[in-house]
Amino acid sequence: MSDEQSAPVCYRHRNRQTYLRCQRCERPICADCSIDASVGFQCPECVAQGRRTTRQARSSFGGAAGSGSAGTVTKVLIGANVAVFIAAIISAGSLAPLMSSVLTPLHQMGAEIGYLPPYTGRGVDLFGTVVSASTVSEGAYYRMITAMFLHYGFIHLLFNMVVLYMFGRVLEHDLGPARFFAVYMLSGLAGSVAVYLFSPFTWTAGASGAVYGLFGLLIMVNRKLKRDNRGIYVLIGLNLVFTIIGGFSLAGHVGGLIGGLICGALLIFTPRGRRELHWVWFALLLVALAAITFFQTGSLDNTYDVI
Repeated sequence: MSDEQSAPVCYRHRNRQTYLRCQRCERPICADCSIDASVGFQCPECVAQGRRTTRQARSSFGGAAGSGSAGTVTKVLIGANVAVFIAAIISAGSLAPLMSSVLTPLHQMGAEIGYLPPYTGRGVDLFGTVVSASTVSEGAYYRMITAMFLHYGFIHLLFNMVVLYMFGRVLEHDLGPARFFAVYMLSGLAGSVAVYLFSPFTWTAGASGAVYGLFGLLIMVNRKLKRDNRGIYVLIGLNLVFTIIGGFSLAGHVGGLIGGLICGALLIFTPRGRRELHWVWFALLLVALAAITFFQTGSLDNTYDVI
């Protein structure tokens, strides 16, 4: 028998003779099927099996390493805000909302407000449909969320989206998409709850609460990763001054900032081996925000009954 006839053949390509063997299963493999290993070569099946059994690398905060590098959640949030802004313009039937704080039908449906008796039961025309403009205190709790995606004017939208893009990508990379999205929503909700608690008789909308939450989150993340926080402190200070001077929602901004700080603290102080508890803490924070909201509703109802 000749050497050519007795030479083994690749188990995946029967017409190819080879003297290479997989280091794990010892099956013959050709050069096209061989994959470099720490020692020798491995076949594709053994490499795939090894990947399944190897524990996936995690970031310092529990997210899959590299899962947030593309900034997908950040881009989706920006897209959602822009889409809602366009819908608000369409509902107004003009371009006026681009340059001013026009209260469009969409804002009347979704702007976060507390208890405004003059607007109780007010009907608004949205795309030809008459709807009820119930307030939060009347049970329209969805406004606490929808307000996060509504903006008054293009400048308002532009500022929030630029900051979201700048800081969102960094934080999504550090935390992973799921944790980043959870903190963004909880921070925005904390801003809405703060408005409802401290200035419930005002029209309030915008992603600013969630954006300020990213400021607070970044402070905690930088602390964990030993990054310099001096720049973010200056940025927060300047923005709060601008908030006061410009007459913007101080309660919403500070509430979002505190929400981000709390979420960041929950992330960095949870032991590394118990990172699944992040979701328990987030759920408890959500329950606490809901409890504050319901308490305030009762207080407002009692106040109005007295009046």
